[in-house]
Amino acid sequence: MVDNGGINNETQLVVFRLGTEEFGVDISQVREIIRVGDITRIPGSPAYVDGVINLRGQVTTVVNLRNRLGLDGKAMDGNARIMILEVDKNVVGVIVDSVTEVKNLSAAQIEGLPDALSTTVSSQYIQGVGKLEGRLLILVDLKQVIKDDIGQIAKGALA
Repeated sequence: MVDNGGINNETQLVVFRLGTEEFGVDISQVREIIRVGDITRIPGSPAYVDGVINLRGQVTTVVNLRNRLGLDGKAMDGNARIMILEVDKNVVGVIVDSVTEVKNLSAAQIEGLPDALSTTVSSQYIQGVGKLEGRLLILVDLKQVIKDDIGQIAKGALA
């Protein structure tokens, strides 16, 4: 996502919140956004998997992104949404606190991670930082976050 090669390069992002932080994900990674409905808990699934939902006849695993990224827990409210992704032919939902907007960022508004953070575990998921008027967006690769866990999710939640 961090490509400062072209002057008019724009990236379209879905902006979402986890707690007080704002994140952005490339819109091409998000298949759809739905309200949180009934989630069926699966015994023995990883702690960050909330369970499964019936998405138009397809059983779909739902990951709590807050738990997956190691952030403090929060009770879900009416603003919570499930972003549906397709990762390696697997349809997976990720719960976020809210989806706030779709935003276009130019290449000039996107910077890579500072060197001091580039070796941390989370840096493999974070693609950069978007600079907006008075605020910053953490740009994440949700497919990479989920891809690392597909095998474990499939075994634990859908065995």
